[in-house]
Amino acid sequence: MRPLVEPVASLAPEELIRTARHAVLAGIGEEGQRRLAAARIAVIGAGGLGSPVLLALAAAGVGELVVIDDDVVERTNLQRQLLHRVDDIGTAKTSSAARAVRDLSPLTAVREVAQRLTPDNARDLLADADLVIDGSDTFDTREAVAAAAEALGIPLVWGAVQEWAAQVTVFWSTPPAGYAPIVLGDLFPPGSAGEPPTCAQVGVLGSLCVQVGGLLATEAIKLVTGAGEPLLGRLVVIDALRARQDVIPLIGRTPA
Repeated sequence: MRPLVEPVASLAPEELIRTARHAVLAGIGEEGQRRLAAARIAVIGAGGLGSPVLLALAAAGVGELVVIDDDVVERTNLQRQLLHRVDDIGTAKTSSAARAVRDLSPLTAVREVAQRLTPDNARDLLADADLVIDGSDTFDTREAVAAAAEALGIPLVWGAVQEWAAQVTVFWSTPPAGYAPIVLGDLFPPGSAGEPPTCAQVGVLGSLCVQVGGLLATEAIKLVTGAGEPLLGRLVVIDALRARQDVIPLIGRTPA
């Protein structure tokens, strides 16, 4: 797949050193690293999935991260939300996330959006993003994110975790030639999903959040740099309790 963004002209000397292991990696290289530096990625949620996503993308040298979350850090978050520390309890998750990103990658710009994403503001919040990663924990938010990404024509890297299980895929309403459009409605037709139980009700495996967040970040890196094949049209299904990870076809049924 063709790269999602054009590269910046050059990298700072310290960034060349910090990201040197990407420069020798087939599929990324120095040019791919410059593409990462040019990318603007919006991350919905700085919680269980957003935490490893933001850490991985900051470490990878993404140029700008837009962190959208209206929540504050609570003690119960610390079991799975690795961005945050005990000293962050009571502070905005976006603030804690920004601190962690800057500690890892000083040249990564962080835009904090400490408000809830809704159907009314989603398109405005995501309008200037090259791609969006959805790590939110309610289906209402997921639908709002998906509708905005579909309308804007930008790729949506999507994941969900509950208890010992997870799903990961990529949605894109206007993919390059050779790829069929796939949107959230192809996986969950409108009105079919309901509202899943919360983490407080059924729990979630903290280490699984790290695994899934890593997959989400990897898909974003591949899309930005053009490396490999994205999960567009494929759904990763993880059963951590049984150590199973399957990939199943996801066929678009929504008109392009």
